[in-house]
Amino acid sequence: MQLDQKVAVITGADSGIGRGIAIEFAREGAAVVVNYAHAKDKAEEVRQAIEQNNGKAFVVQADVSQYQQAVGLIQQAVEHFGKIDIMVNNAGMEIHSAFLDVTEDQYDRVIGVDLKGPFFCAQAAAREMVKRKIAGRIINISSVHEDLPMPQNVPYCCAKGGIRMLMRTICLELAPYGITVNNIGPGAIDTPIDADVKADPQKWNALLAEIPLHRVGQPEEIGKLAVYLASDASSYITGSTFFIDGGLMRSTGAL
Repeated sequence: MQLDQKVAVITGADSGIGRGIAIEFAREGAAVVVNYAHAKDKAEEVRQAIEQNNGKAFVVQADVSQYQQAVGLIQQAVEHFGKIDIMVNNAGMEIHSAFLDVTEDQYDRVIGVDLKGPFFCAQAAAREMVKRKIAGRIINISSVHEDLPMPQNVPYCCAKGGIRMLMRTICLELAPYGITVNNIGPGAIDTPIDADVKADPQKWNALLAEIPLHRVGQPEEIGKLAVYLASDASSYITGSTFFIDGGLMRSTGAL
């Protein structure tokens, strides 16, 4: 098992990519803190799925856009499992709107969850790692949109661009402690956030036409990449974004 005896905190682990990562981590031996903001029933389903396969899971409610709750999430994880080895900043949201119509509230909500939350979760986790002299892992679930513009989704793109520079900067500060920091940049993944697109054949076919592999990714595929970045096998990797997008970035010329 690649993550045996490790403790991982995963934000937004109640569904989609976060759920996929939580289950893959547990399968590889990690004790998993399943964070959720609103859907307790979904988080409990993830816990049950993990425990049914003899894994360890602990459910914690926290809205990571709120500083005290973000810090409290890490504190509860350490109190329950005694340490933290892996921090996965996965929680995210989008509000689609034309730039001219974006409100302050919409902007604050997206930036709060997608950038402020990862910043302070990473900070709190890194402090615990440094205190316990743990050569830990910080993994941010970014997006192809940390590089690829997306009209009608400006706050989200701003947040993901910020996540890129957060990762690239703190990896330098944390390297002396043996802590690595990397991003995973998914393209189109089969999750609830894209249910509206999947339900519209025209939009769905248009999306598939943009992807060279002509399919969307699955949450467990993101989970397997996250396992690698969380494991000892990736100990010499830090400061990079790993795009997992079926070739989308290449086809658009963004890379």
